[in-house]
Amino acid sequence: MKHPDIDNVGDAIREDRPLREAAAYRILFGLEGLTFRHIDVTDPVPTGRQILDSAGLDRRGDYLLFALLASGDFEDIRLDETVDLRGRGAERFIAFKSDRDFKFSLNDRQMAWGRADLLGSVLYDLADPSPEEAIFLEVRGGEDRLIEPDDRVNLDAPGIERFIVAPRPTKGYVILVNAVEETVPDKHVTFEQVVKLSHPNAPPETNVKFSMTYRNAASLPHAGELGEGGSVEVKNHGTIFNVTRTVQS
Repeated sequence: MKHPDIDNVGDAIREDRPLREAAAYRILFGLEGLTFRHIDVTDPVPTGRQILDSAGLDRRGDYLLFALLASGDFEDIRLDETVDLRGRGAERFIAFKSDRDFKFSLNDRQMAWGRADLLGSVLYDLADPSPEEAIFLEVRGGEDRLIEPDDRVNLDAPGIERFIVAPRPTKGYVILVNAVEETVPDKHVTFEQVVKLSHPNAPPETNVKFSMTYRNAASLPHAGELGEGGSVEVKNHGTIFNVTRTVQS
């Protein structure tokens, strides 16, 4: 019986079948990221070095190799360790020219990356959130940081960065002006903007002055007085302004 020249590991996973006996086995390989190309290995149980060889990389270099499992988990593959492609779990492999990995957590799944610099787009590809969801970096004791696809995250900071998927915040920044919720389009809010929100119908009067205090701001100081021409950086939700109108005699 003639065996097929190539069996595709990804097809076997999707069809929930064992690998067929073949001259080569096709997998997906990415270098330094999640952009993959097809490579063929001749052994259904290759070593990490054989995978690097099939990708055209110098096995003598310092490379880290990971298997990205169908479950979404990362598995560290030592270069002298074998990977059984017949296990129907690993189709995608990622290599980094590095001698150090950086651990992080995504929705409580332990993952690793071969560079300290991680693009937000990688997190979105790995988590696959819905359009109504976004990825956040957990900040202990503070407000979780929204991560957009174009953002970069440094994984070299002390501790393990933890990312979660949560509902995407509404566009704009919600502030409280004299106990009334208002939405502003930008995080930098000026004294004049807040005055217009607090007294939208006030006619221009030369003998009227406004004074303003704020608290729970994103910028430093987080609380204080704001004068004419000044501005503060507000949080996504919850920065508070109190505006007082005074008529001078």
